[in-house]
Amino acid sequence: MARRREWADVSKLLIDGVSRTFPGVRGRPPTEALHPTTLAVADNDFITLLGPSGCGKSTLLRIVAGLETPTAGRVLLDGMPVGGPGADRGMVFQSYTLFPWLNVRENICFGLREKKMPTAQQEEIAAHYVAKVGLVGFEHHYPKMLSGGMQQRTAIARALANDPKILLLDEPFGALDNQTRALMQELLLSIWESERKTVLFVTHDIEEAIFMANRVAVMTARPGQIKAEVSVTLAHPRHYTIKTSPQFMELKRRLTEEIRSEALKVATLA
Repeated sequence: MARRREWADVSKLLIDGVSRTFPGVRGRPPTEALHPTTLAVADNDFITLLGPSGCGKSTLLRIVAGLETPTAGRVLLDGMPVGGPGADRGMVFQSYTLFPWLNVRENICFGLREKKMPTAQQEEIAAHYVAKVGLVGFEHHYPKMLSGGMQQRTAIARALANDPKILLLDEPFGALDNQTRALMQELLLSIWESERKTVLFVTHDIEEAIFMANRVAVMTARPGQIKAEVSVTLAHPRHYTIKTSPQFMELKRRLTEEIRSEALKVATLA
């Protein structure tokens, strides 16, 4: 208990004994998606949640976002309980969740308008993040006019423009081709290196988990819980060539073994 009090005092985000069981449907038994899970995230940290498909990592992220209610446990952000969605958490999904009737600039300004921020200030913030994500010249384009990568750049800019305490990303590059995905990884990491937002990032891709993070939290097969936390001490700023370094390859080897053992459990149960 003393350890948990200490975490609550020093952590930006504390996931404390959080579990989630979904009720049965049409006579089927309940499904335990998430076993009691605890994770402490420090201010300005970049944590990736890595696990096999169906392990509950997205469920855990949605609980942090306030989009799901835990069956047990609690989530604290700056020591305050999370009880629902809020502007203090910026969420980016795998699907492109832009408003199709708004252009790039208007999408980025959406949360700022909701806060009734003065228009001039909205424009200044939007211009800053348009430049950050490399969309200068596309401010008046609508989502249907943009590639998948450009839509996700807009979604990331929209989340950051609202100045959240923590950025939550649920496999945000999963729908992109390999080359675009690699470029988006570099873009997001460069933004983090300059702005140092606290980030919790869900992925099933081992290389992505290592390249992006300061720490990788590995989850078990369903019902998921964190089985290991692996520090990533690769230097910043990170260049894509680090992915072939001996230190990177050793981390990949270790995490591959961790994930493979969980994937085998799923295959055995199937």
